[in-house]
Amino acid sequence: MAEEYESIQLVKQEAFIYQIPPRVSTTRAVRAADWNLAAPDFKGRLKIVSKKNECFIKLEDRSGELFAVCPVDSFPGLAVEPVSDSSRYFVLRLKDPSGRHAFVGLGFQDRGDAFDFNVSLMEHFKGIKRDEKIAKEETEPKLTVDYSLKQGEKISVNIGAKLKLGADDPGAKDKPLIGLSAAGGLLPPPVSSSRPVKPPTVPAPSTTSGSDDWGDFFSATATGNSSTSSSGNTTSGTNSSGGGGWVQF
Repeated sequence: MAEEYESIQLVKQEAFIYQIPPRVSTTRAVRAADWNLAAPDFKGRLKIVSKKNECFIKLEDRSGELFAVCPVDSFPGLAVEPVSDSSRYFVLRLKDPSGRHAFVGLGFQDRGDAFDFNVSLMEHFKGIKRDEKIAKEETEPKLTVDYSLKQGEKISVNIGAKLKLGADDPGAKDKPLIGLSAAGGLLPPPVSSSRPVKPPTVPAPSTTSGSDDWGDFFSATATGNSSTSSSGNTTSGTNSSGGGGWVQF
């Protein structure tokens, strides 16, 4: 088993210890004004140390020798009790190794030191509760949710997307959507003003009909079989591959 080490939570170099009169009643609040605040019985260093879940307030003299120990099992509680008339003074329950205890007064010169003393004790016990909560969540079974379909169940999914016109515009239904024609197709892109539009070429109507539509093709075949060059020599216009009746273009 690994050895547990003490962790120092707070160190205050100056703390005052007072011998206080015995309490007449446990229900009566303790007042620091009843102590001899001008003449403390002990001046020394205060430490708050923790060892796992245990917490101790240790009082040491200037040389570091241990003067007294106050085990703290809860805060606020019987081990550390604030007084009713000041925020700088507390009542500590000291214990010796034999189990005997005694109540003494604790005071700080500065209110900031008393505030740090309070916060350090509160954070220690908050950390214990947090660790206990985490340990409890790890041991308890986690609630699982079954999202699988039961027998006979079906899922209906509508994947058809519809364009929703603006309800705030009364004339929205009469306005065509941008980029769509009235028939639902895409509109052509706009023509740039820097490029002139070339009108389409319309072929001239044919003056012949029937078999005359092939006249130009046959005439080209006839005249393409022979041609006269500029030097007067006649060359063959047929395809070199031997395909008769084809015109070489």
